[in-house]
Amino acid sequence: MIRKLSLVAVLGAVAIPAMFLAGPAAAATCSATVESTDAMKFTTASLVVPSSCKEFTVTLKHTGKLPKTVMGHNFVVGKASDVAGINTDGMKAGADANYVKAGDARVIAASKVIGGGESTTVKIPVAKLKAGEQYNFICTFPGHSSIMKGTLTLGS
Repeated sequence: MIRKLSLVAVLGAVAIPAMFLAGPAAAATCSATVESTDAMKFTTASLVVPSSCKEFTVTLKHTGKLPKTVMGHNFVVGKASDVAGINTDGMKAGADANYVKAGDARVIAASKVIGGGESTTVKIPVAKLKAGEQYNFICTFPGHSSIMKGTLTLGS
């Protein structure tokens, strides 16, 4: 009985200070995972990017089974006011360009197109985001952007 109480006291003495150290010293989470499906859907509707991050990494996972030629998805970030143009120009750019116009200055970040069972990552340079500005992420695969979209916000 005394051994059990001593063990509890020791564990408590270690765990309680660790809880206090983890709070303020914890770093911002500079990554997220967004899933996409064969039902033309992102499973995440909004992302908040901590302003303390230099880069924010998004892992896009396609949880469906269809190939990218039929139901491909990508993850493209731009200002809300620019995404319609980014999408239109991306469709013109075609599959070989991952449905993103080469050198498009409106595109803040873009992934490659993936198919069912695949994943990819995209790095968003946080310095390109401004507080108070509205950003969206979309899939620019033809016909997808009207449904596959979400909001991205620069947090504190």
